Amino acid sequence: MPIRQIIALTSISFATLSLGAQVPSTPDAKEAREIFQQLIEINTSYKEGSTTPAARAIAERFLAAGFPAKDVVILGPSGDKDSSVIVRMEGASKVLKPILLIAHLDVVEALRADWSLDPYKLTERDGFFYGRGTSDIKDGATTLAEALLRMKRNHIVPKRTLIFALTAGEEGGGGYNGMSWLLRNHRDLIDAAFALNVDAGDPIIKDGKRLLRGLQTSEKLYQSFALEVTNKGGHSSLPTPDNAIAELADAIGRVSRFHFPVRLTETTRVFFDRFANIQTGQIASDMRTIAKDPRDSVSAARLSMSPMYNAQLRTTCVPTMIEGGHAPNALPQRARAIVNCRILPGEAPGEIRATLVRVVADDSVRVAPINDSTAVPAKPSPLTPEIMGPVESVTRRMWPGVPVIPQMETGATDGAFLRAAGIPTYGISGVFLDIDDIRAHGRDERIMVSSFYDGVEYIYQLVREYAGTD
Repeated sequence: MPIRQIIALTSISFATLSLGAQVPSTPDAKEAREIFQQLIEINTSYKEGSTTPAARAIAERFLAAGFPAKDVVILGPSGDKDSSVIVRMEGASKVLKPILLIAHLDVVEALRADWSLDPYKLTERDGFFYGRGTSDIKDGATTLAEALLRMKRNHIVPKRTLIFALTAGEEGGGGYNGMSWLLRNHRDLIDAAFALNVDAGDPIIKDGKRLLRGLQTSEKLYQSFALEVTNKGGHSSLPTPDNAIAELADAIGRVSRFHFPVRLTETTRVFFDRFANIQTGQIASDMRTIAKDPRDSVSAARLSMSPMYNAQLRTTCVPTMIEGGHAPNALPQRARAIVNCRILPGEAPGEIRATLVRVVADDSVRVAPINDSTAVPAKPSPLTPEIMGPVESVTRRMWPGVPVIPQMETGATDGAFLRAAGIPTYGISGVFLDIDDIRAHGRDERIMVSSFYDGVEYIYQLVREYAGTD
């Protein structure tokens, strides 16, 4: 799950969202709640649980709805431990490539002692749904499942084939990532013209008002580098000029003070241009300026004061860990630091390493990549009319006045693997999150009940628009 894009937002007068909104009572809404509860109450964390029971539960629902057995597949590399489920809904067209709809089944661990209620029980209280996975991302998995089941129930045949995949291993800890494994071993099951990923691109609420509709088209590449200094050491009573800790400290300082150059992609240029319309004053002016001219250093400097805006403007590298020395009375023989980089789409880890070597400017400090990269570099998914049209149409219809704003994720999702494999992927959740109440991975994770049901309807309409139905 990505780190949610928590941005310094102003209070905008869009439609107010009430906690007291009436809960829909349609058969579709009731079924969605049943699926949601079923998924939440299956522990799919890696350490104590498994995604396989959840995959089976979803498969059983689609088989009971009349989907052919050949179009409902459960598979994974770990036997019965952590499996994914793939459902295929055949379209009328034999020419158009399918659309892939994705979410993940696994969740991070949740300790009962840390929570004020049972994390693996769906609890509805005071206008909220509580439970591990309510926002990350079993709500999204439910909205996709319900969209296809509702289409089947209403005898709606899409023009494009729809492939629905709920995968394992996205949160880590299991030794493999389900999406990466599928691409390597069963690409034929998920190959598509493009993918919609509900694990990103959240619509955002602030101060009880719907603020924006996100559309994630890209994400930064995660790559760490080790900075290491070694020398012969010696007795601390006889200091030498080549102290490993001191040399490393100088290198860390130079890296910390360095700013990678501003570089906008198609996504981040549109992000700043559209975001300016819901900002005011100097921030709005700087956003419009930087969208037109990324070389404007004054506007870039002011925007860079915000960690979130700074992360949209450039590649970032930050020291995160340090170790060194072996005794309090000995000169250090070794000192090592980890620098974690979040690399813009279109830039390669090798280029970033070369820049770090230049910035460190000390041959005694070795700079080496660590094998922790999330995926190979990938280009942003293009903002074509085919993509922008449906999302803007459905958003206007359901939430008039809420702007669609493309985003670059500074964290990581399964979309990175798909983009690297040549499948354009767009993060687009249907469930509004409160910017001041993001609880994914934390205690008492929750979403608003009304937002959940809105998301169920939004994703149903969106999938129909993209798939092309009558």
